[in-house]
Amino acid sequence: MFKNLNHHLTNWLLKEFMHKNIKFSDAINRAIFDSMKKNKKLFCFGLGINDPKRIFGTTNNLVEEFGSKRVFDTPTSENGITGFSIGAALKGFPSIASHQRVDFFLLAMDQIVNSAAKWYYMFGSKTPIPITIRLIVGKGWGQGPTHSQHLHSWFCHIPGLKVVCPTNSHDAYHLLKQSIEDKNPTIFFEHRWLHNSTSIVNFNDRNKILGKSKVIKKGSEITIVASSNMVIESLKALEVLKKNKFKISIELIDVRTYKPLDIETILKSVKKTGRILVVDPGFSYCSFGSEIISQVSTKIFKYLKQPPAKLAAHDIPEPTSYFYTKKFDLNHKSILIKIFQILKNKNFKNLKFENEKDHDVPGDWFKGPF
Repeated sequence: MFKNLNHHLTNWLLKEFMHKNIKFSDAINRAIFDSMKKNKKLFCFGLGINDPKRIFGTTNNLVEEFGSKRVFDTPTSENGITGFSIGAALKGFPSIASHQRVDFFLLAMDQIVNSAAKWYYMFGSKTPIPITIRLIVGKGWGQGPTHSQHLHSWFCHIPGLKVVCPTNSHDAYHLLKQSIEDKNPTIFFEHRWLHNSTSIVNFNDRNKILGKSKVIKKGSEITIVASSNMVIESLKALEVLKKNKFKISIELIDVRTYKPLDIETILKSVKKTGRILVVDPGFSYCSFGSEIISQVSTKIFKYLKQPPAKLAAHDIPEPTSYFYTKKFDLNHKSILIKIFQILKNKNFKNLKFENEKDHDVPGDWFKGPF
């Protein structure tokens, strides 16, 4: 009796404390909290850290727990924030620097490209630069050309940087913790549309996932490689196919880490399917998606049944107008059109979509930009 009771108690504890269905933003918050508990030298700072909204809830309760010497707001100086984090890292103090939009961080490119990214290499791997830079991608709601750019390709071009972009709460928690613990400066992308989405997190997962892609769904006809909110749109596309009873066997891969890129998982999949569609949230020209296609084409060309395909943002600034963004944004319908083109399947017109929702609302979880 007591043995069975203990067994049930253990299972309950596992379910209650190891596996939790939580918001993406709460996973970010918990990763920072747990990391600061573990490392007393770690500090967290940046624009809006302690404001009433606490960066969309991602920095809730941190200053209350760790005090204003370890959690603090800063003047609006992205270059200064980054320089400060580099100097602290050189003295053995790792940091998490938060920026409410990727676009704002561009003022600090010299600090990150010519200082942070180079230091570890220039000094014989004896001087680590443990900095995690959180960059939030805006989208929709009239944010327009200067508040909505997914510029991951820029940072992937720089040796010495790691570039990470989780899609779900589990990966957000573990990738952020692993980024914080890494000796290299890490650029950590968070898409604003994902902050209020929820998914299961296993807090006790010990697998190293930084630098590892994830096969979300197995298939045999075509490989879709996606990242950020484009993973969500790809999953929506699969759901439409399922509801319409279209039997197209799709393998879906979430990149998770742009750099280092787990190209082996992608190559293995394409060898099986013979077809690849890369869905990139950034701009098309010189994109990260182009890099994946380049590597697939040069390394396993003989396995390809069709030319590699790519979907990415148009090579124009994102419009501010609600009307024009309807045509600008990629979504599950764009992905499905491309899949049917690649497979030379003329039955796309037979697909039935549910009533079209507001294109500025990615899911029921989204509560607005602020």
